Amino acid sequence: MTLRPIQIWGTGSDVGKSIIVSGLCRIFKQDGLSVAPFKAQNMALNSFVTEDGGEIGRAQAEQAKASCIPATTDMNPILLKPTSDRKAQVILQGKPLGNMDALKYIKSKLSLFKKVKESYGRLVKKHDLIIIEGAGSPAEINLKKHDIVNLKMAEYSDAAVLLVGDIDKGGVFASLCGTLALLTKDERKRIKGFIINKFRGDKRLLTSGLKFLEKKTGKKVLGVIPYIKDLKIHQEDSVCLDKYYGLKKPDKKKLINIAVIGLPHMSNFTDFDALENEPCLDLRYVREKHELENVDVIIIPGTKNTIGDLRYLKTSGIAKTILSKVSNNSKIILIGICGGFQMLGEVIKDPYSIESSQKEITGLGLFNMKTTLTKRKKTYQVRAIDTLWGKNISGYEIHHGKTLKADNLEPRFKITKRQDASGKFYDGAISRDRRIW
Repeated sequence: MTLRPIQIWGTGSDVGKSIIVSGLCRIFKQDGLSVAPFKAQNMALNSFVTEDGGEIGRAQAEQAKASCIPATTDMNPILLKPTSDRKAQVILQGKPLGNMDALKYIKSKLSLFKKVKESYGRLVKKHDLIIIEGAGSPAEINLKKHDIVNLKMAEYSDAAVLLVGDIDKGGVFASLCGTLALLTKDERKRIKGFIINKFRGDKRLLTSGLKFLEKKTGKKVLGVIPYIKDLKIHQEDSVCLDKYYGLKKPDKKKLINIAVIGLPHMSNFTDFDALENEPCLDLRYVREKHELENVDVIIIPGTKNTIGDLRYLKTSGIAKTILSKVSNNSKIILIGICGGFQMLGEVIKDPYSIESSQKEITGLGLFNMKTTLTKRKKTYQVRAIDTLWGKNISGYEIHHGKTLKADNLEPRFKITKRQDASGKFYDGAISRDRRIW
């Protein structure tokens, strides 16, 4: 049984498209259908590694979970991971295609859309219903001509469209009416109704607004979704963190205070969701050196531009503050993850300009190791043993870097399973006093 697909458009970014797709996937799954999510093109620094080692947007992985199926690269055939304000790494069907600026990417869209159709076609053959997520707004005039994720995908799949507006931001009626006004007659026909998301309060107070909207547009309001506090689901865009920077101070009532450095190109900050959900821990994202006062743990996260973000640490004074705290305070723990771990070494080299035009930078010098960024990107799901506590853990790898360490460095993890390797080997490093790893 193949049903007409449903596509979720939004009046803008961060209106709740991803969570609504997840909700619809679970509802239709509970109704007995085989359902799968799809997003033609995603731009995000938070990504997920599939079972076969491909890379997709984390939102589609969450939506696959809601559908009770494994995440595959066909669910998000194009993933754009920004490396700077003007360039992004293009991930095509799970594998890196290369770095492109906007003009080069636009010229490639025709051939890339063929791959999008391939991926979508495979999903259609396997499932009864596909729930398609749009991106941003379908009415961005300067982007509309080259759009493949909203209008073109809706036309190709003949999807029925639901338009989502975020009432919590304010101006929801103007944004819904304005979006329709900027679409053509045929494009408006695809929209079957509205969803108003993130409503706080008594729905009866909306009655006059809903009646006006339906009369003005001729479209039905199909649902009003309440604002859900503490929604523990992975975010894919760092825009959701912007409102927290500089506002939150260490909570002295919590057992452990953790500061995550808000790198300009920070990736996969969803790694810290588990810590954020622990009631005894206080986790903050910081961008200023003075925010590192009264912390117990400092984490340097992963990044899509390791050299550029290490340069930021140095020019902002954060690097100097970290080194001072590590040398003067025997209680502080310093953790580096992915690119953040590479920064802890002596040097990072980028001979092929994978992430930066700068070929080399001196590291923080806390570990006797050197990292070189290579052309091949490695993405794996892995299982390992924690060398500190002997616990079995599962995780993932996403990196271009090859790190050579001194023989006397103690490893942090013993890898027991990875797609490309047989046997067991070691990864990471930990200082002798167990405070840096």
